[in-house]
Amino acid sequence: MDHYSHTQISTYLQCPLKYRYHYLDGWMERGDKASLVFGRIFQTAVESQFLVDDSVRFFSEQWGKVKEVPLEYANGDSWQLMLEQGQRLLVLFRNHPRVQIEDGRTDFQVKIRRLLPMSERDFLAYIDAIGWVDGIHSLIEWKTSTQAYPESRPRLLELDPQLVCYSWAAQKQDVYLVNFVRKKEPQIQYLHARIRKRQWRAFEQTLGMLVSEMEGGHFYPRSGIRYPNNQCLNCAYVGLCLRQKRLVDDKLVKIEEQPVHG
Repeated sequence: MDHYSHTQISTYLQCPLKYRYHYLDGWMERGDKASLVFGRIFQTAVESQFLVDDSVRFFSEQWGKVKEVPLEYANGDSWQLMLEQGQRLLVLFRNHPRVQIEDGRTDFQVKIRRLLPMSERDFLAYIDAIGWVDGIHSLIEWKTSTQAYPESRPRLLELDPQLVCYSWAAQKQDVYLVNFVRKKEPQIQYLHARIRKRQWRAFEQTLGMLVSEMEGGHFYPRSGIRYPNNQCLNCAYVGLCLRQKRLVDDKLVKIEEQPVHG
């Protein structure tokens, strides 16, 4: 593995054994969750807002391609409901243009590389977008969710590990999380955070320690079977830990090459 990413680091923090199963042994979850498929298609549609004449039509066509795919819908979701939610959110996004992108061909999925501390490997980050939000030039992270963030404590966003990570990688302090909330009345949150340079230093130190553990082969299980943090009960990889083939076949698929994540 010639580089590390935020996804890899967060997976290792969650459970080093899960990291080994996925990144070294080549297991991955079956991609049948409707919310994940929707998120990928909707993000592409958001970016299309700056590239095509009708982003709503673009989204409708792309989401239409998975109408007959047997996806796993949760929390009362359905293909039709998610279609309508996506369309309404895109109209809302278009009618209140708080985000400005200078060049839609180069300012989405911006690739950033930084040399890791105490290592010959790189840290690789893909920033969703770089542009202007409410007049502030920022890193931009898109998110789709069924829940709104509490706006009574806006500075809590400064503690988000992904935003801190990308801020450090790009060496840019201003970040925005644009949260597209799928609910009865669609809502878009434009949440700003300014990451402190002391957070960069702390993150870099932590990153150095974690990479040292990972390269040292420390892939131990991190138990999560007790409430309320019962992570093992919701982990797709638990079948590997328990050596239960049925669980493995239901939740995972083995791929030939190691997966690469930004």
